Order: sequence, then C-alpha cells, then structure tokens
Amino acid sequence: MIKVINYFVQSILIYLFFIFGRIMGLNLARNFFSYLFEKIGPIFKSKKIILDNLQKISNFKKVDNDKIISSMWKNYGMTFIEYIFLDIFVKNSNHIEIIGETNLNKIIEINKPVIFVSGHFANYELMSMEITKKKIKLATIYRPLNNFFLNPFMEFLRKKFVCKNQIRKGLNGVRDSIKFIKKGYSVALMIDQRVSEGEKIDFFGDPAFTTTLPAQLAIKHNLFIVPVFIERIDKNKFKIEFKDFVDPSKYNNKIQLSKKLNQILEQMIINNPNQWIWTHNRWK
Repeated sequence: MIKVINYFVQSILIYLFFIFGRIMGLNLARNFFSYLFEKIGPIFKSKKIILDNLQKISNFKKVDNDKIISSMWKNYGMTFIEYIFLDIFVKNSNHIEIIGETNLNKIIEINKPVIFVSGHFANYELMSMEITKKKIKLATIYRPLNNFFLNPFMEFLRKKFVCKNQIRKGLNGVRDSIKFIKKGYSVALMIDQRVSEGEKIDFFGDPAFTTTLPAQLAIKHNLFIVPVFIERIDKNKFKIEFKDFVDPSKYNNKIQLSKKLNQILEQMIINNPNQWIWTHNRWK
C-alpha cells in the first residue's frame, strides 16, 4: 500500500512538472529542469553507485567525475521535460544532424529488417523517431515503468510520437519481436541496462549481465545489427550516427556477438561519458 501511495504522489508531481514545463515553453523548460535535476538528482540516486560505475571507465580513460555527474543530471533533466514536447520534435528535423546516412539508406535499399541497438544517451527516444521518419518499418522494445500511474501516459507518448509499434520487454516481447521481424519490421532496443535473464559478458573489463536478444535475433533470422549513437551537441541540437553494420555470420555464437556489441557500446560511452545514464547498477 505504501508503494502505491508513493507511485501516486510521484505521478502527480511528474504530471504537474509536465504541465508546468509545457507552459514555460521548450527552451525555458530545458534550462529550468536541467538546473533542477542537477540540484535534486543526487538526493534520490546513490552517488556511490555512480562513482563505482565511473571507476570502470577510469581504467580506460581519464575522466573528471564531477563534470560527468553534473552533465549527466543536466542532460537527464532536459530529456525528462522533452517528453512533453515530442510533438514538436516529430514535426521538425532542424534539431538533428545525421551521420552515416548512407548506412541508413542501405537499409532501405536492401529492403530487409535489421536490429538497431543503442544505449541511454542524450535524448535516446529521438533515435527511433528519426528512423520512423525515414519510412523504415520499426518496432521498439522497451521496459515499462514501475509506476503504473505514469506508465500508460509514457506509452501513449511513445506510440503517438516516437514509434507506434511498442514491444514490452520480457518473454512475450521476444515472441512479438519475432512476429514483427517476419512481417518485415526492423527491431530497436537498448543494450546498456542490466538484465537478470542475460549472460555475464565483459563490459569495461568486468562481467556484467548483458542481453543476448539482439545477437539471438540476428543469428536466427540472418539480420544485420546496426549500432546507433546519439549525442546532444547543445540544448537544441543532436547528432545521430548510424554506424557500420555488424554481420552476425562473422561470429560463432550469441556470446561472441554480444561481446562485440558490448565493445561498441563501451566506445560510445568513452566518446561521450557526460550523457550516459550512470545511475544504473550495471555490474551488480
């Protein structure tokens, strides 16, 4: 009962934030919520988890922890309030620079589904949005929010403005993914979160539970994997890069292929540690 009450209070607060943000307008709301999240974010999330996670990347690259943490919360705040402005993003493209468009065009030319993979960088929802704008048939796998008062609204926003084909993570989601692939749809998913049903695969030098779903789907259906990376250049400009295809036939099994995808994700994080969400307990 306490959890239900907490979820209810949280959802009311978030809905009020959304209303307040919409009234303020996109630019002012970004400024306000980036400042707000930078100040209050550390109160609600364990700094120890963040610092422990950052220690992993410190073995590969010299980093400024304070700068990364500050930038992460600022980006988190902007991404949060941008949900209520997705209707503006979907109607425009002047906020997006696309790198590797030849790879994107290749998907259209081969007329065959692919598996898009990425992580929680910048405003990650914009990746699927831009793919659908290119008229590529797409279904996205997502993890529902624990807050059941808020989740229906977030699902509504994603279906209406990001990608109408939303697949809930889980066993049924795997079945739905296969159904969409057989209908000629590409599938997009995030591979940077800890999954208890995954395999322990090296990630920044330490074993971490990793989803093998993209590798399984790619190998079973002979589909290329396309890593996608998004970066916030400034408050209203983003760069999305569609990287070179990963051919599953070059790997012996799902573990080898998943390890390759983790290495690609590592490089994305090294290139842009300020905009990855470090609050997840990835190596638990």
